[in-house]
Amino acid sequence: MSNRKIKPGEQRTAKLSTMLPVKAELTPRTFDSICQKVRDLLAAGTLKPGDKLPAERQLAEQFGVGRSALREALRTLEASGVLTLKKGAYGGAFIREGDPSRVTQVIQDLLYLGSISLENLTEARVLIQDVIVRLACQRATAADLAALDRNIDLAETLTKEKRFSERLEASIEFYRLLAAAAHNPVLSITVDAMADILLSVLRILISTGVSKPRTDLIEVRRAFMARLRARDADGAAAEMKAHLISVHRQLSRAPITTRPSAKRRPLERPAKRQNAMKLG
Repeated sequence: MSNRKIKPGEQRTAKLSTMLPVKAELTPRTFDSICQKVRDLLAAGTLKPGDKLPAERQLAEQFGVGRSALREALRTLEASGVLTLKKGAYGGAFIREGDPSRVTQVIQDLLYLGSISLENLTEARVLIQDVIVRLACQRATAADLAALDRNIDLAETLTKEKRFSERLEASIEFYRLLAAAAHNPVLSITVDAMADILLSVLRILISTGVSKPRTDLIEVRRAFMARLRARDADGAAAEMKAHLISVHRQLSRAPITTRPSAKRRPLERPAKRQNAMKLG
């Protein structure tokens, strides 16, 4: 009898073999149908992160498909972030944990392919941040506020030392911390995706001299935090919107060619902003 240790997920493999559909009905695009069947099993809770799928031959029999179609489906699911394919004695197809970075890649690809425009992205950001700010005013804990304060202190130090590239990263991190203070993981994932994309655009603008770091960033951040700490949702949202619109006006000058997917109304301009052409 073998004394080999059971790897995580393997203990469910035999059980899953009896739970997977036998000779499932599939359409002519077989590998697409297999992918959907696996996703259906995830939705039903039959498959969970860490689970190992049955062996390739057994899986092909249960789906009623050829092994070439099955392999194509498994590779597609791996590329989509659903599976991890491992080789070797302890290898196989394993269900992955969710990977939020996939959202970033999808949005970035859509932007560069022209399916969405930078204006679409920045407009959505203004609207999403408004929701985040209002939720943060309700839900932010003392620890959340302290993390935001530390971020501003760091940005202030980097400003004094003229380390603007690092300050840019700290500035983007501020939005991630703010999203975390809203205590909604979907909003955090959305903000992470937008932040990664906008950070790359802002770097281009600064490195090419199109824009300069704004000089009043710390003052703007402190004013916002005063509103947030006072749980003044309307005031905090107004502060954030004015800042974002001034930043987004600069983003529109980025050397990225995209085409809007639909006609849109221009963003409302904030009233009397002195440093509208500076970046945060």
